[in-house]
Amino acid sequence: MAQGVLRRRISRAVTRGMACLAVCVLMQACFKEEALKLPFTTYEPAVMADGWAVATPEAAGMDGAALTRVYRDFHERSDLWQVRSLLVFRHGRLVAESYTKDTADRTRPTAVWSCTKQVMALLTGMALERGLIADTADTVGRYLPEAAAVHPDKAAIRIRDLLTMRSGIGFENGGLYGGSNQLLKQMPDNSLDFVLGLPLRHAPGTAFHYSDGDPQILSAVLQAQTGQSVRDWAREVLFEPLGMRHYDWIVYRDGLTMGAFGISATPREMARFGQLVLDGGRWRGNPLVAADWVAAMTSPKVSAQETAYHGLAFGYYWWVDEARGVVFMHGQGGQYVFVQPSAGLVVVMTAEPNTQGTHQFAVTTALDVLDAVAGAIL
Repeated sequence: MAQGVLRRRISRAVTRGMACLAVCVLMQACFKEEALKLPFTTYEPAVMADGWAVATPEAAGMDGAALTRVYRDFHERSDLWQVRSLLVFRHGRLVAESYTKDTADRTRPTAVWSCTKQVMALLTGMALERGLIADTADTVGRYLPEAAAVHPDKAAIRIRDLLTMRSGIGFENGGLYGGSNQLLKQMPDNSLDFVLGLPLRHAPGTAFHYSDGDPQILSAVLQAQTGQSVRDWAREVLFEPLGMRHYDWIVYRDGLTMGAFGISATPREMARFGQLVLDGGRWRGNPLVAADWVAAMTSPKVSAQETAYHGLAFGYYWWVDEARGVVFMHGQGGQYVFVQPSAGLVVVMTAEPNTQGTHQFAVTTALDVLDAVAGAIL
């Protein structure tokens, strides 16, 4: 009898133990930390009917083994947990491509944030060439007379002041709590009135202040002169001629296209802007943007000392690394399109778009990756 009771107790204990083990295994499976990045396998680009020619590193004058080291490092470094893609183009051909989170990023548009500003600069050059804007010395008051009448202290702001972040308006981007967030959430009824209604901090044209407000004013100018939203006009004169398909651009509820941010695109699509700049405003031999505008846009207008941003100068919305001979697009979180004319290089890097502060893929780190890519040139 005692042995039978003992066996039953042991059986129940074993059953409970097995149940606990099963729960533990299940919990471990549920809470198992997934890898932050995909393992590196290859950087060989996918062949797609998107207009990009593909080349081997050797055909493009690059060291394949050196690129392998760059890409393996890009995938395996734990401090680069936020990166999503790295694409290398040389002499107009896609040489290397890899996605660290999801290969669907190849065709799925993602927010590129302030890279939108650099597109706005290209469109401004196109408006100038078409005579829609006469000169960058023209004032806001000339093109937006009604808004200037309501905000007369802003009437003397010039187009070039907007392009160089020298409007003098005290717009504070402010991360989650500033003016950018109000525009992002479309809180003000009228985005232009919201920006122009802020007080002047400096006299127009006198001080650099990086702001998401200035490009919104420029968006209003372009809309007034083209007679359509900047998004629609850009589709007609720039995006479709570039062969872009995977993109979007947010229009504010007042009808103005978001000028400082708002474009979503894939890395391959973003590379088209870089290649356009590398080729002096020509796309596949066809002129889209005046070469003299591209040169002016990408030459320093604000010194590195004045920007006080990692030794980088500023052109017309484009960032300039004079030491490296590099100009680039730069968006929140770590979205970059680097153009190095002397090497015939366009390098695109993207990262998690919604990171803040030190959690972003920093520009200094991205430039180090660019150096490693350039070091693979034979």
